[in-house]
Amino acid sequence: MLIIETTGATVRRTGRSTDCHLDFKLRLVHASSTNRTNPSMAEARTESWTGKRIVVSPVEVTNFLGSIPLLQQLPGTSIQKIAEVVEPLQFGKGEVLLREGTPEDGLYFLWKGEVEVSIPNSMGSHTLGLLKSGDYFGYASAELIKNLNKSDVTAISEVICFVLRNENAHLLSSVSIWAQQPDESEVALLERILELETLEVDLYKGYTKPDYPSFGGNVYGGQLLGQALAAASKSVDPALLVHSLHAYFLLTGDERMPIIYKVERTRNGHTFATRQVSAIQKGRVIFTMYASFQRSMEGFEHQESMPNVPTPDQLLSQDELRKRYFSDPRIPLKKREKWAGGKPTKSSPLDVKEVDPIDEVSKEALPPWQSVWMKSKGKLTDDPALHRCAAVYASDWTFLATAKRPHRTVPIQLLSLDHSMWFHKPFRADEWLLFVQSSPRASNGRGSVYGHFFNQNGELVMSASQEGLMRKLQKSDRSVAKSKL
Repeated sequence: MLIIETTGATVRRTGRSTDCHLDFKLRLVHASSTNRTNPSMAEARTESWTGKRIVVSPVEVTNFLGSIPLLQQLPGTSIQKIAEVVEPLQFGKGEVLLREGTPEDGLYFLWKGEVEVSIPNSMGSHTLGLLKSGDYFGYASAELIKNLNKSDVTAISEVICFVLRNENAHLLSSVSIWAQQPDESEVALLERILELETLEVDLYKGYTKPDYPSFGGNVYGGQLLGQALAAASKSVDPALLVHSLHAYFLLTGDERMPIIYKVERTRNGHTFATRQVSAIQKGRVIFTMYASFQRSMEGFEHQESMPNVPTPDQLLSQDELRKRYFSDPRIPLKKREKWAGGKPTKSSPLDVKEVDPIDEVSKEALPPWQSVWMKSKGKLTDDPALHRCAAVYASDWTFLATAKRPHRTVPIQLLSLDHSMWFHKPFRADEWLLFVQSSPRASNGRGSVYGHFFNQNGELVMSASQEGLMRKLQKSDRSVAKSKL
């Protein structure tokens, strides 16, 4: 039962940054006990209402704060900073935590015990509701205190609260869902793509801006994957990181419209948590994902070996390969001149180097496997959840095209149908990762692909699989929002 909520959340965008300003106030509904008068509680109140400072282990503080939905939306580093500055206060039964008419002095996170919210009157008090562990109340503001408490909050058992004082209220704001403080360097394009606007708890809005990659007016599948995982990641304790996800692409997304991401908290546990995310446009679910999160633990280890391939510095980038075709004598001069004088393509958020590049002029059938080195262009914020979202975005870039390699003599329509990933070890998505891909089978208008991500130390850090629509391209095909089937 949550009696306190974010009621005045506004988001102001200034350049690349997002400033979030949150106000808190009592929402006097859904209380476990309402509309009753309790003179005995008024008689039991004492004048000692400042609380007793106690010592609580940092691990207990961090674990508890990580379970609060309000805080889970903040960057992963924010909870650690909040845990360092909150005051653990203990109150005895009958002590008043907040008194009506006094200045509000902070935001109280109720860890243990129960409190009663009431309004004193001539008859004693009018009870508005009870708060239990996990609820929060009060007010937090970095500005001068102008508000007064509207009610008494009284302990009805021994109570322990973690209090975030007003001077530390700035920790409840951040420049983005990934960064607490602005970075002097330019934010990488991939990080901007994975930035979501927070509408309220478990509800986010994503965009396809003009400089984001898209395909024929459709939202890139990796964008849906990455943004949906970003939304899910902001609904769990930052100590839990995604270990697997399974997604279905239901309708093609329209790049002209924002995407609403709705998160459902399917399961919460200390070690594992599960979330379902729905991506919505025009009132229709276009994409759905289940993601499972896990707290880090020790376990058995084994892995298959990384293949022996050239290092990234020995290979050409996609831009360098493309420029080679401007001087390729196999291509008619007029076509080369048209390419060279054409409009510049959208900037890719990824740096990709193919181990065995495709000869785009030749239509020779190729084996159904490939390996590419991939990383984000530009440095990403040091948030482990962000790096996993970035890798999910990148995983769809060349994946399904692997199934197309043996069938290069005819134009083929490719559309992702489902996508799964498993995360084995920590990694950075702004450092080179080798994506080894293979397509063991294509049939019945579908192609299947599997892949493994290795870091430069040869560690297997992720695995992935995908199935997609794979059929001969027809002239009647149009890039409109329709069923993938």
